[in-house]
Amino acid sequence: MISLLLLSCKTEKKSFTSFDQYPSPTEENLWLNYTKEFSDFKLWSPTADEVLLNLYDNGTDGLPIARYELTRFREGVWSTRVLGDLHGTYYTFQILIDGEWSEETPGIYAQAVGVNGERAMVLDLKSTDPNGWESDQSPILRHPNEAIIYELHIRDMTIHSQSGSSLPGKYLGLVEEGTKGPEGLTTGIDHLKELGITHVHLLPTFDHYSIDETKLDSAQFNWGYDPQNYNVPEGSFASDPYRAEVRIKEFKQMVKSLHDQGIGVILDVVYNHTGRTAESNFNQEVPGYYYRQWEDGSLADAAACGNETASERPMMRKFILESVAYWTREYHLDGFRFDLMGIHDIDLMNEVSKKVKEVNPNAFVYGEGWTAKDSPYPADKRALKKNTVQMPQITAFSDDLRDGLKGSVFEDSSTGFVSGGEDMEESIKFGIVGAIAHPQVAYQEVNYSDAPWTNNPWQTISYVSCHDNHTLYDKLKVSRKDAGEREIIAMAKLANAIVLTSQGTPFLHAGVEMLRTKNGEHNSYNLPDSINQIDWYRKKQYSEVFDYHKNLIALRKAHPAFRMSTGELVRSNLEFQKTEDSFISYLMETNGTQDPWKKILVAYNARTTPVNYRLDGRWQVAVIGDTFDFDGSAIATGSISVPAISMLVCFQK
Repeated sequence: MISLLLLSCKTEKKSFTSFDQYPSPTEENLWLNYTKEFSDFKLWSPTADEVLLNLYDNGTDGLPIARYELTRFREGVWSTRVLGDLHGTYYTFQILIDGEWSEETPGIYAQAVGVNGERAMVLDLKSTDPNGWESDQSPILRHPNEAIIYELHIRDMTIHSQSGSSLPGKYLGLVEEGTKGPEGLTTGIDHLKELGITHVHLLPTFDHYSIDETKLDSAQFNWGYDPQNYNVPEGSFASDPYRAEVRIKEFKQMVKSLHDQGIGVILDVVYNHTGRTAESNFNQEVPGYYYRQWEDGSLADAAACGNETASERPMMRKFILESVAYWTREYHLDGFRFDLMGIHDIDLMNEVSKKVKEVNPNAFVYGEGWTAKDSPYPADKRALKKNTVQMPQITAFSDDLRDGLKGSVFEDSSTGFVSGGEDMEESIKFGIVGAIAHPQVAYQEVNYSDAPWTNNPWQTISYVSCHDNHTLYDKLKVSRKDAGEREIIAMAKLANAIVLTSQGTPFLHAGVEMLRTKNGEHNSYNLPDSINQIDWYRKKQYSEVFDYHKNLIALRKAHPAFRMSTGELVRSNLEFQKTEDSFISYLMETNGTQDPWKKILVAYNARTTPVNYRLDGRWQVAVIGDTFDFDGSAIATGSISVPAISMLVCFQK
């Protein structure tokens, strides 16, 4: 069956000796074009001999109900137009190259897929919009360090037997209101609202390979860093993974429910590699093109997952840029976290930020400024942490502060500032100022960086723990086996006290506010719920830790001096007062910040004994030990005793 053609012109297949010779129709719209009268299908495959479109009446089995040949009409683009209303019809492509047919693929631009992502579906996306979607609003954000990011995995938040959720492990379970855990404490979205975070960071929630969506009653878990279909939500979090429209509707409802509570939504994206290589959708369409190779032709693997994508090639760049714009526009997202961002090139990341902000000016982009292994792409062109100064709208994770606080994530016995490590003070100061140039930071003594790598403080993600490696609690336990529980608790609180009073963009690992544990496991990407779930009993058990984090967040929100917008403001306002072994203090003027306090004094005491700290003038005490009093009813003059392993905050009006 031959379809009507979009254009009458037809070109012949050309021979190429390198990927650089492939045509690059970067202005071509390769997304499905659906109308009630017809649907246009396109696919870019410059080396193909034939391309077929198969139509199905479901997303799982059965023979095609129709088959159409696509026609090559321009720069390697194949197309066909099918008449009639195809809404709800599933489809795949097949490509013939050098006499061999590819496996069926939904196409890299698929926007809706059936169970396990094997067949795409023609869908009127408007039909998936929840009530009020047109009036949905993102949180307003002038600078990223106004955000307080909470990194979570959708399943982890509600799968525990005491989560109180009627939809455990699902998109709608995360945003179910009124759920209660042990002793009636809030869980789910009510917990997030009570804690006070501003943005959730969702671990990869696009369609990935690892979970068999036909066997959701069996024990399965994965973080999701094995991409399959980049432009479709993961089906295992939906109430029905078989119906392609359901996961889309429920993802949008989740976003809207979070927005209704003033919480932004950031998606963890993994454009740096594909979950499979030879069998990937990319490789089925244009073998080899989307991946980097070494000079001998072997696959590069900077992701340590079998391959790395070639962001510098025009059609890969086109795909990434259009994909982030699509997610921002169609799903109202508020930002992206780029996995192993250092695999991508600097120019791409600058374009990504521009593209995202064109759709949502309040959105922001951040990522890991490193690679897992070496890459053939030149280091000076990679989006590495040290090159952040060349990416003025991009934010990067600060492993300097992370490991300065608790010790190296790669060595169990390594300790940091809060846990008794030596010579960590300059790394902490570097983190406090947000990795900018500051005259009082001795860069040669910073653990990983010998120079500033940001222009402005919000370009650094301040954090001490995330999904990778040990949880903060487990790391402190394994590195300080001699320390008692009370001391471990004090270390954990001080670590995030420093994170939330530093000038960078603060980032919390879900559950850190209740001393989350994974029973000592450092890489839980495919481990069972018993390891990965948020244990809601711990919210009651460690209520003091939860309250401490809640108060820290309230402090940061109330005082813009802790989130200055420019490097110049930090340099002119923040002056370190005392730097000694396991003790740091600094004084902040609040000029240009609109902070209600005129001066703020902050001290971090990581020693196991109190420190008698000399004061000049009269100060009101806002934070001392576990006590928070934003009115500053206690007055200190002359000196003040800073308790062991704790933070002090004083102010003058």
